[in-house]
Amino acid sequence: MSETKTTPRSVKGAAAEGETSGGFTDQERAAMKERAKELKAEARANKNREVGERALLAKIAEMSEPDRGMAERLHAIVTASAPELAPKTWYGMPAYARNGKVVCFFTPAEKFGSRYATFGFNDDANLDDGAMWPTSFALTEMTAEVEARIGALVKQAVG
Repeated sequence: MSETKTTPRSVKGAAAEGETSGGFTDQERAAMKERAKELKAEARANKNREVGERALLAKIAEMSEPDRGMAERLHAIVTASAPELAPKTWYGMPAYARNGKVVCFFTPAEKFGSRYATFGFNDDANLDDGAMWPTSFALTEMTAEVEARIGALVKQAVG
């Protein structure tokens, strides 16, 4: 009789067959699925600004207060401060792009269960200030002072 040789199963393989590793959260998975849809629509939006703006406004309309109110004000501020930026959605969030690259974006508090919303900038924004500078700002309310600061930051980002 011949002996049967068995190969031990790896721990990695065992986890893949049924156990979860605690990878992405449900919110992160939903954001990635949203982004996949956006990539398909992005080519159309890049050719037609109105398509991107309709998608952005639809996302804002889905938000609950106070996120919706902040997103509406941000949209008005960004479009007035930098009309050359194209509105679009990015991972299911309102964003504004130049040459197809996102410059700034709004993350509603409810999206990831945060206590505050954020307004952020990507590396295509011209906000460099020495060796360190902020790229994201917490938002709890839209005051006249906050709106003026956002307008100035957006102008600087595209300048």
